[in-house]
Amino acid sequence: MSAIPWVGQDIVEWKNVVESTLPTIGIINKHALKNGRKERLDKKEFLSIPYSFLAMLVGFIDGDGYISITKSTKGFITLNLTISLHIKDLSVLQYIQTVLGIGRINLYPKSGKQDTARAQRATYRPPKGADTCKLIINKTDLQEVLFPLFLHHNLLFLTNTRREQFDKAIFILQNGITLFSAIPAVVPSMYPIPSTASGYRNLPFFNNWIVGFTMAEGSFLVKNNHDACFQLRQRTHVLLFEAFKLVFETNRKIGLDSGSYNLFSVSSIYDIQKVIDFFSFSGCHPLVGLKLIQYEQWLMYLRDSKRYGNLKFPD
Repeated sequence: MSAIPWVGQDIVEWKNVVESTLPTIGIINKHALKNGRKERLDKKEFLSIPYSFLAMLVGFIDGDGYISITKSTKGFITLNLTISLHIKDLSVLQYIQTVLGIGRINLYPKSGKQDTARAQRATYRPPKGADTCKLIINKTDLQEVLFPLFLHHNLLFLTNTRREQFDKAIFILQNGITLFSAIPAVVPSMYPIPSTASGYRNLPFFNNWIVGFTMAEGSFLVKNNHDACFQLRQRTHVLLFEAFKLVFETNRKIGLDSGSYNLFSVSSIYDIQKVIDFFSFSGCHPLVGLKLIQYEQWLMYLRDSKRYGNLKFPD
């Protein structure tokens, strides 16, 4: 790894350290250690979190999350990671929170009043007036747990916006920057994006990343002409979408939707079988939440369809 220019000796030394422990990025603010909470020193339990889950989570954050870096009223930096979903998908946030063991779930009813405490319970049913739910991971948990886990497993954000947010957050943490005005206009990148579609395809975590990205930006649908269809949609990122073609082994052209969004869409019998193979037989992390329900309903349609009924389906 040290021979690769964009990796460098620093990353090699980091990897040698994390093989035995999970370090903290930067210095924990003493004000964050309140109410008797102590800095985490032994974090071995976090290293047992499955790789497939973390890879899926990166893809999900790439689609439906954001790393917020804002200015407080006193000019300091407020930093957190937020995943925002419709309230109907609350179970996904509860699942992520349970596996990670960090973060807080907030509910945002249409009235605008937050309901935080009850949302932590896995059996909690949201009120009818609730509209949005958010999993918020604070700066300290990002420093101690989540970002070190991503670096430990060499998991990369692949969308331009999320990658830029991550680079800035890591720079702030590593350099102990506290004032918003001290953030430079340009920060160094932690890693370059692949320069070819096959470069994305060959990333070890890419398939599990696609599962998470599908949960955020994908659709399993049936068109008016009764064609079954699988779609992925995101802001223009041509090489990334060309990599989807390699994974699903299709020659379908990548569409351009609304001028600034790429669209991956397949519906042929051959292509639909590849989609089923990927989500049901590849051994990747499974879909969860509403997207899993949508996928299962989609499979029911396919089984009863004259066109797709002879495909290979999961039991």
